[in-house]
Amino acid sequence: MREKKKSMAFHLIRRHMLGIVGIAILLGWVIMAILAPYLTPYGATQQDFQSRLQPPSAAHLLGTDQLGRDLLTRILYGGRISIPMAIIIVIFGACVGVAIGSVAGYWGGYIDNALMGLTEVFQTFPTIILAMVIATALGPSLLNAGLALVLSWWPAYARLARGLVLKLKQNEYVESVRVLGASNSYILLRAILPNALDQMIVLATLDLGNAIIALAGLSFLGLGAVPPEPEWGRMVAEGVKVFTQWWVATFPGMAILSLAAAVNFLGDSLRDWIDRQTASPPTSRWKERVQ
Repeated sequence: MREKKKSMAFHLIRRHMLGIVGIAILLGWVIMAILAPYLTPYGATQQDFQSRLQPPSAAHLLGTDQLGRDLLTRILYGGRISIPMAIIIVIFGACVGVAIGSVAGYWGGYIDNALMGLTEVFQTFPTIILAMVIATALGPSLLNAGLALVLSWWPAYARLARGLVLKLKQNEYVESVRVLGASNSYILLRAILPNALDQMIVLATLDLGNAIIALAGLSFLGLGAVPPEPEWGRMVAEGVKVFTQWWVATFPGMAILSLAAAVNFLGDSLRDWIDRQTASPPTSRWKERVQ
């Protein structure tokens, strides 16, 4: 019995190895961001002109930038910006999209046509282009960049939510709850959306990497974080100005790449795991809730 359990555990780990790697990298970044003040003796904005553009060394493990600031320190503090901002962007974008898509899918008719028409208008433009337009109108700042991405991020969730609601509202357990006298809001919020949550989580997990890259892209273009904020995209933009000093742009870029890859590994593994789940909620469960 123990050998069988060990074999199953080994098979599970091997099947989801990329997901485990993604979790490890993501947790590593979160821990380093939280402990940033204790992992480096420098400040994120501390300047030392005598040490400007120094290559990686024992004193500065990842080198310094054109103002003599320690790159490792700025990258660690940058994780305190990029990770929370990406999570906020995805959460708010998902909430807006799920609300619009679920209402459109459940009530249908002219409500569906109006809301999906609005969604199609937003989807006419690529997400990053629309975010650039909004961020330009609002002005360069990290908050405005996040708001711009939220306003351009929700259509994918709206379409997914609408499709799932259209499919799930035809199921027998939903009809059973309706026959028992449940209200439309109860059916939507308690009987339908919980069963669509797994797909939403997968999309949100995969979107975290896209949000990190998009936020870095806006900052790279001067539409996001402003100096001296240690945001990774802004650091890459500053490194491009001194391209011969390769470390200034390379290490922040590697931070973006590693974190985006980690959440994509996690999202792919989570999607594979959810696709193998075939259990459906029993009708009796919903009867008990209504009663």
